[in-house]
Order: sequence, then C-alpha cells, then structure tokens
Amino acid sequence: MAITLSALLAAPALKLQRVGTSPVTDVPVQWVAVTELEDPQPFLSGGEVVLTTGLRQKSATSQRNFVKRVHASGALAVGFGTGLSHEKVPSAFLDQADELGLPVFRVPYETPFIAIGKIVADSLSEEHYARLENLLKGHQVLASALLGGGGLPQLLRELAALLRTDVVLSQYGTRLFATGSGAEQDREWHRVPVATGLKDRCTLAIAEPYERDAIVAYAQSLISVELSNQARRRASERAVVGQLLQDVVRGTIAGTDAAARLGSAGIDTVRRQCVVIADVATGQRRALRTLPLPGKHDDVVTAILDDRLVIAVPESDGESLSREISEYLHGAGFTAKVGFGGGYAQPSGLRWSYFEARESLTRGQAVNRPDRLSLTSLLMASEDVPLADLASEALDPVAAFDERHGAELMLTLEKYLALNGSVAAVADVLQLHRNTVRYRLQQIVDLTGYDPSITADRVHLYLALNVRGLR
Repeated sequence: MAITLSALLAAPALKLQRVGTSPVTDVPVQWVAVTELEDPQPFLSGGEVVLTTGLRQKSATSQRNFVKRVHASGALAVGFGTGLSHEKVPSAFLDQADELGLPVFRVPYETPFIAIGKIVADSLSEEHYARLENLLKGHQVLASALLGGGGLPQLLRELAALLRTDVVLSQYGTRLFATGSGAEQDREWHRVPVATGLKDRCTLAIAEPYERDAIVAYAQSLISVELSNQARRRASERAVVGQLLQDVVRGTIAGTDAAARLGSAGIDTVRRQCVVIADVATGQRRALRTLPLPGKHDDVVTAILDDRLVIAVPESDGESLSREISEYLHGAGFTAKVGFGGGYAQPSGLRWSYFEARESLTRGQAVNRPDRLSLTSLLMASEDVPLADLASEALDPVAAFDERHGAELMLTLEKYLALNGSVAAVADVLQLHRNTVRYRLQQIVDLTGYDPSITADRVHLYLALNVRGLR
C-alpha cells in the first residue's frame, strides 16, 4: 500500500518536523510535487504532498495565496524547505494553513526534496507490484476454476471470493448463476456487459460495495470465451439431433434402428416422450440455434428442425416445460409461441407427438395444447404425399394476385371454407355484398382452376390452405 502522510512524517531518515495545528491523517500519498510557482494549482491533481522553499513568496499576501491555491487543488500537505530563502516557516503561511486545516511540515536544509519523493515513489512501486502479483494470481485462480471441470459456476464463485462480494451472471434476461442469496432487490449492483457475439444482453452484476479491480476485466474475457464456446457447441449439437429427428419424422428411419440412434442422442423411446416445439418471429429464428435453456433444463435434448426449437422430454414434463419456455422466451424479448404434443413411447410415438405439437402451433397462443391430428397433419407425416407442391400449385396464383391488387381473395377463400360454403355468412363477416363474395369466388376459379363450390375442389383447396398454415 502507498505510504500514508503520517508514516511519511514519521520516517526517521527524513527528519521532518510537523508545524502548525492542522491534524495529520492516514490518507495514502499519491505523489510528491515540488514547485516554486506562485500558483501551482493547474499542475496539481489532488492527493499530493507539495514541497516548496517559498522562493517567490516574499510577502504575507503571496504566502497566504499560495496556501489557498494548494488547498483548493486537494493536496494532502505542504512541506516547507527551510535554510534557503526562509529560516523558518513564515507565520502568515502557517496561519493560513491552520485556518484551512492543511497540514504543514518543515523540511530541514540537510534533507533534499528528492529523498522525500523517492520514499513515496518506492512505496507506490511496491503497491503497484503487489497489485500485479495479486492480479496474476487471480488470473491463475479463475483460469484453473474454468478449465478444471468446475466451468462457469466455479469461475464465478472464485471471482466472488476474490472481490469479497456477490456476483450474478445473466443472459437473455434470465439469471444463469448467482452467488450468495442472489437477491438483487435492496442492493446496489455494478453491471458490466459481457460480449458474446450474440444479441443476448449478457451481463455480469457485482454487488456494491467492492473495490474496483482489474480482475473483473479478465473475468469478463473468460466468461465471454466460455459462453461463445457453449453457443457453438449448442448449435452443432442441435443441428445433429435435428437431422436425426428429421429422419424419424419423415419415416426415413424407424423401428429398432431409430430407437438406437435416438437413445444415443439421449432420447429414451422406451419411456413415453413428449415433443415441445418453440417458434419465434422469422427474424429471430437464428437465435434459437444457440439459445440456452433456463438452468434446470440445460440438460434436456434439444434440436433445430424447420428453423424451430424442438425439445424431447418425458411425458410428465411436457406442459410445465412448455409454459416455462414460453415465459422465458417472452422475457428474453422474443415473439414466441410454444406447442406440445402428447406423450408416446417408441420412435413412431415420438413422430406422432411431433406432428401434434406442430399442428398445435397453428392456434397461435403463447402455449398450445395438443388435440386430435387433422387429416392435413396425417398426410404431411408421409413424405410420399407432395402436399407442399399441392399448396403452391393451388394457392400461389391467388397470393400473387392479392399482392398485386390487394384483392383479399385468400381471406375470402379462408372464410368461405371455414363457414361451410355459405356466401351469406362470408358477406356478413367481411361486411361485403353477396355479389362481391360471388365475384371473388369466381376470380379464384379463374386463377386456380378449382371451384370451391364443388366438393372435390373444396377439399383440395382446404388441404392447400392448411398446409400453407403449417409450413
């Protein structure tokens, strides 16, 4: 630690003598400034001991002004060198210092100013070296904690011990880890951002009071690297499991082969499994590849399939996990909806649960419960049925016409099919004349070649609309 003013005055080799009545404190001396300027204030930053021989202080007024300016700069004390221009500390100088509470000490002729500066500089060097030594030890402690198997939790525990306070790491608005009680209310926190390359609002919060320490910057770097590595691993694992689930869903693999491969991925199909699907706005889907789940669910099997986050969990956890994921995503700023399927055993059951979960998303609620699978979903379970092509062939001309003319033909068709082909009901819902509805239906016939008033064509258009909604 830097030498204090009282310790400096007590150094026997310097033979310094306190004069005046101002009290001496144990505040560390930041530097020694030697000056003979009448106004040294512009060159002082506070915390110094100012040394002078009073060479230019010929009058009582100049002496008082010098003391006032030194005091205004925040200096700790003034050392007055005697034996040159003054045999003793001038009374006006001393009176002004006592009035302001600025300590004054006499520096005898035989004590060079440089000797005082050297003692202060040596103490500052020792303090700086000690800080560097402690910083290097702290670096080793944090790196060992992270690489020694304890991961981020152990690193943060060690950081809290080094800072002698609590820390909280948050990502996507959710707490990943906290030391102590972790209660953030009724406490002051210093928050520092952690860069991960993601729009995840990752923050390290440190409970006040704590001594600002360079170890925090090193901890930020380690946390950043570890979270980035975790994100890359998560994206890779989700891509691999997503490919496996895609093969199961499409029926490319089945039976014992599918069960074995799912088991190696951590999905036990002997037990009844439930599929949970989380979907977000198109512009946010990229984040699902690396998004961490809330802490207690970090070990569940996750995948990316059709740009959606897919989670396989035991049947009993399906609904509760869906609600937690929904709250988590909305809290993290995502526009999200979550659907889950029923619980079934065997790979075929997992496939069935997936289609139930995907169809439940069409209801558009924050959390969507499973229901009976529609004919559309059952047909889509088979890759042999080209429903996507059917939907494009039937409805793309209608969608293109709507985009060019704002004709709302697609909306009219949806209402017509939903209202069992009643022109009157459609006109009432859309607040149109019945002839306008009939005109729009004829436009659909002209564009697609399918007549919604004919049962076979109506089924075709109904399937196309539903496939369009599921994609």
